[in-house]
Amino acid sequence: MLRLPRFFGAAPPSLRMVGDRVLLRPPERGDWEEWSALRGESRRFLAPWEPSWSADALTRSAYRRRLQRYAADWRTDQGYSFFLCRVEDGALVGGIGLSNVRRGVAETGSLGYWVGERFARRGYMTQGLQLTLAFSFQRLKLHRVEAACLPHNAPSRGLLLKTGFREEGYAREYLCIDGRWQDHVLFGLLRDDWRGEG
Repeated sequence: MLRLPRFFGAAPPSLRMVGDRVLLRPPERGDWEEWSALRGESRRFLAPWEPSWSADALTRSAYRRRLQRYAADWRTDQGYSFFLCRVEDGALVGGIGLSNVRRGVAETGSLGYWVGERFARRGYMTQGLQLTLAFSFQRLKLHRVEAACLPHNAPSRGLLLKTGFREEGYAREYLCIDGRWQDHVLFGLLRDDWRGEG
């Protein structure tokens, strides 16, 4: 089993987690065009579920800043970002991030994800989350992974329940999504419960 140190160099390590249909890997500089194209064509599909996009959200310079932030998060054990790709051809499908990693008495992190519109509801994200949870619990040794989604986001709620999360509560005006503070449903998954999933 790969054991990851708490601190990394200037960039995330070369890491691949491979399932039957998808693989997870850290984003790379050469991914900008494909990432920008997929996010751009999926903008109307994604915008209702995400923080407001900046005017330069899809530019190369914004993408490079994003990579720098990802690398800093990896180095400091605060977050881990991955691109979700199709095994058959390497096509970028979406992204998964584990952020706000807290150690000590918490040993937890927050899960977030997005998928390109043309790849939605095909099972890619289900397997991607399963790989991310294995990484979180087996390699990072987290005790708990949390997630939140908008109450009317039925596909996301279904995805979280399907991958073993339990609905734990309701948070009023929890995150600023699509330009306004919105309520969220809170989910959690413990390492012991995840092991019980098989």
